[in-house]
Amino acid sequence: MSYSTLDVTVAPVARVRMNRPQVFNAFDEAMIGELDQAFSALTADPSVRVIVLEGAGKAFSAGADLQWMQRASTASIDWNEADARRFAGMLHTIHRCPKPTIARVHGVALGGGVGLTCACDIAIASEDAKFSVSEAKFGILPSVIGPYLTNAVGKRQALRLALTTQRIGAAEALAIGLVQQVVTVDALDATVDATVAELLNGGPNALAEIKALFAQFAVGPISPDVRELTARTIARVRGTEEARAGFAAFLAKQPAPWVPQTND
Repeated sequence: MSYSTLDVTVAPVARVRMNRPQVFNAFDEAMIGELDQAFSALTADPSVRVIVLEGAGKAFSAGADLQWMQRASTASIDWNEADARRFAGMLHTIHRCPKPTIARVHGVALGGGVGLTCACDIAIASEDAKFSVSEAKFGILPSVIGPYLTNAVGKRQALRLALTTQRIGAAEALAIGLVQQVVTVDALDATVDATVAELLNGGPNALAEIKALFAQFAVGPISPDVRELTARTIARVRGTEEARAGFAAFLAKQPAPWVPQTND
């Protein structure tokens, strides 16, 4: 597929690069549609095992394009609802992708850029990265990204970020769970690559099963229904061909068949 707002490479490790550096990768209707298309296509591609989301130029994403938001402010309620549903659908497509997703964050992640960060499974940021849930500055609210932000940092921190629109640094983002790792600018790519290598050691089906199962968990008491879900899931997965191959490789002291082979 060809894209006007993205650069997409397809391989066992796919890279989706937002490519509007002149506006710090702010997204509009076109980019929202292309992000949805790209992640849907990569989800369906059996050769893809990991997806990295990144931004071209000086920033990860400045969030919503202000010209797009200005158009929305004068449009009908029907247009706004359809437009917002497309945005919500795109974040859901990223979030529900059965393959591991990594946000490579540098520069700034503002508004919807924070939402993209939270929609990915793993977020790795450079130490110069800045984050702000900035919507209230424009008289709107972080509605569509709200559930992803709350899941990442908890309700009170999410509320603080949304109400104050405070711009926080990478160290604070790490402390509250907005990202899981912070490294120097020079180490960002190597750290992303190292995380990708760790993900490739896991069975592709096992990683998809982890994402599907964990998506059903809520923080709180572990009910009988949850215990039954977990028991049935592991019982089913233990009988898969991938699991049999993984155990056989371990006992034979050999790499599992899905682990990339090196020339060392």
